[in-house]
Amino acid sequence: MSMAAPTTTPAPVAPIETGRRRRPIRSRMRGGMIGYLFIAPVGLGLLVLYIYPAVATFALSFTEWGPFGGNTFNGFTNYAAVFRNELFWRALGNTLLYMVIGLLVIPIAIIIAALLNKPGLRGVGVYRTLYFIPFVTLPVASGMVWKWLYNGDYGLINAFLSSFGVSGTYWVANPSTALLAIGIVQVWSQIGYYLVIFIAGIKAIPQTYLEAAELDGAGPIRRFFLVVIPLLSPSIFFCSVINVIATLQIFDLIYVMSQSSSANPAFNSAQSIVTLFYQMAFVENNKGNATALAFLLMLLIAALTAVQFRLQKKWVFYD
Repeated sequence: MSMAAPTTTPAPVAPIETGRRRRPIRSRMRGGMIGYLFIAPVGLGLLVLYIYPAVATFALSFTEWGPFGGNTFNGFTNYAAVFRNELFWRALGNTLLYMVIGLLVIPIAIIIAALLNKPGLRGVGVYRTLYFIPFVTLPVASGMVWKWLYNGDYGLINAFLSSFGVSGTYWVANPSTALLAIGIVQVWSQIGYYLVIFIAGIKAIPQTYLEAAELDGAGPIRRFFLVVIPLLSPSIFFCSVINVIATLQIFDLIYVMSQSSSANPAFNSAQSIVTLFYQMAFVENNKGNATALAFLLMLLIAALTAVQFRLQKKWVFYD
């Protein structure tokens, strides 16, 4: 007679711990509230100082401002008036020229940063300070000093040129040279800011990359273009975005250096969208057209910034 094999029940297997236990919902909510409290001051500042003014400007751009207050909806009349204004197209072209001139500060700052990072260079701290001083100087003060340097009668620039037999001109009073003269001051005043960023970026480049390129036979110039520039591309991208936004809003130097009068031909040939906004809003008291112009400038800045971010992946080699 055969005996049946005894059946055994397998012992229950303990669940394997796959990670830390999730915190209770109340604890997670408390942590989230603490996080929101930390960002509340910044969020409130953005809401009050940036978001609300932008929305209010957009709403007021569709209204007509009365001489004693009060707004009346007038549709796209303000935008049509701005587009019909010849000064708007001139100011738009000047603003784009200021942007192009302002971008020259980036290669200049990169070259200076590379020179200041040379090993064994003495007085590097002094050079950095001298380059950074113009950036922290008030634009009005810088504009007044450069206006004196550009003076056609007793300015130092014309005195220097006359020593070589070259006759200067009235740089900021001449419509053909006013924009370029102001653009040069703009570049000069911004070098220190970008110089600090690029110096830090170059110092962060591992020396092993440069040594490997040197062992492969690359000279200083080739190492600069094949190693330093690609590894600096994130910093270059950041600086280009900041520079474009800043130059599109240029106002102080133009107002101080070009006599700030619409009757002055040099002012009309050098004014930007922001100076035209000031002219419309506070001189002509045409606040409806001024708010429309301000919103168009905001759209221009947003569009150019979006294009830069779109192109980022094509020229940022290292992240």
